Amino acid sequence: MKSDVNGWNAGRLGLVGLGRMGLAILPRLLAAGPEITVWNRSSEKTHIAAEMGARVASSLQDLCDKSDVILTIVFDDAALKDVFLGPAGLLSSACGGKLFIDMSTVLPETARAIGQAAKVALASFVSAPVCGSVGPAKEGKLLVLAGGSPEDYERAKPVLSLFSRKVEHVGAVGSGSAMKLAVQLPISVYWQSLAEALSLGRESGLDLGQMLRLIADSPAALPALPSKIKTILLEDNDVSFDIQSAQKDASLMQREAQRLGVNLPTASSALKAFSAAMESGWSDRDIATIVNYVFCSGGHDSQR
Repeated sequence: MKSDVNGWNAGRLGLVGLGRMGLAILPRLLAAGPEITVWNRSSEKTHIAAEMGARVASSLQDLCDKSDVILTIVFDDAALKDVFLGPAGLLSSACGGKLFIDMSTVLPETARAIGQAAKVALASFVSAPVCGSVGPAKEGKLLVLAGGSPEDYERAKPVLSLFSRKVEHVGAVGSGSAMKLAVQLPISVYWQSLAEALSLGRESGLDLGQMLRLIADSPAALPALPSKIKTILLEDNDVSFDIQSAQKDASLMQREAQRLGVNLPTASSALKAFSAAMESGWSDRDIATIVNYVFCSGGHDSQR
């Protein structure tokens, strides 16, 4: 598959972060034809990327030297700061003229701080968190919320379009991060509300599978729900977005809300549920299994 995105000259790409999402978009980047260099903290993930056809950098500085446009997607604010601002980070070497595109879900202030540091280093920076999980990433159907100058956005858009159905410019650096938190909030609280709805129905003697099928066929369905029914029914163990990541995102929402003086009662409730699930060893399970956790914590079997 060759890229049909106009305006991208297939220059050298770098990709930092080979978690679920990084590995999900990598095949689409490779298929577009450019030379791609990758870096990740663990060598296990870089072996997988090498088998796909990517070049593995020996360090972040090595990756920066071999790339014109660098995509980053890491777990949290601390990891992102280390990648960019650490003593051996991306901005520690000569990077004038390069374009950095960060797709991590982080606080707006973190994105702005890195954007300012990139500007000092004479580089460009776009904060472009994505909406969607592994499936949409593999299919090229992510929604990208891009924050940056109009010029940097136009430069980043062709690359982001390789794995996205839509790339939206939402403002200056940091705006994409703010928009991501706003978009993610109702998704985060949805799964807890679904658990409560199913608990109510189960106590009335209703069949769990039938409830899920009917909710999925009603206005109460999140688009992702049909693909999560088997997960909730314990018929598969696929993980596209884990509870640890959901807890991290809900925590960011709370921190940003406190900074702005905004009250988020439903997000606070979701954060408590995700945190409790993590304390019970559910960190690596799919976000949809918060339904099962609520069942268990309520003193019921996870399935009836």
